[in-house]
Amino acid sequence: MVIGICRIVLSIDEAFSLKEKRHIVKSITERLKSRFNASVAEVGLNDIWKNSVIGIACVSNEAAHADRMMSGMVNFVENDGRAEIIDYSTELIHVD
Repeated sequence: MVIGICRIVLSIDEAFSLKEKRHIVKSITERLKSRFNASVAEVGLNDIWKNSVIGIACVSNEAAHADRMMSGMVNFVENDGRAEIIDYSTELIHVD
């Protein structure tokens, strides 16, 4: 079993309040969940209205598949257009 984890740091220039930020982040996370069948949540910078950190986790039986999923999710967020990716990191954890 392979667990893929990803941390994406976002800059949300369109948000001028926490309400606007949460609306954008919730939309992105829900779309990621439904499209990629992964666990997604806002995991940091919750009270800052111009930035956010999204955490993603997926489970697969192959490292290549988990890596493709992570790349696909990063590309999806990058192409969304409502938020800019400042930084991201991915990691694969192999569990026997």
